[in-house]
Amino acid sequence: MNEIIIPVKEPPGTLAAVSESLARARINIEFIEARVVGESGIIVLRVDRYDAALRILRDAGYRAVTEDALVLDLENRPGALAEVARRLADARIGIRSLRIVERAGERSLVALVADDPDAARRILEAERVGGGGT
Repeated sequence: MNEIIIPVKEPPGTLAAVSESLARARINIEFIEARVVGESGIIVLRVDRYDAALRILRDAGYRAVTEDALVLDLENRPGALAEVARRLADARIGIRSLRIVERAGERSLVALVADDPDAARRILEAERVGGGGT
């Protein structure tokens, strides 16, 4: 299932602006999660009209990560990403793309696209935003 992930530099008011933009285009939000990390944040959306929503948000200047990405909340320390990569490699799950979408203090938000998204979700459940991690 494709999600739209929006890193946010100044969280106050952004959720209102994003949801209003989508409402004006008559796009229904089916799932939403918002999280603040330090002074930044992230919004994760699933909508009924994915392509239209992505176009509207990009036209509004938001940087969106897509492609059924897993968003991980990791410690901002040497080796944290290596541990995730090793767990996936040991399970023979390939990483198709990876992006650090936000760093704030002691935390980093990382968007990862795996060649087997369901297996990666199971393995990385504790680190996944919305998956029971920190």
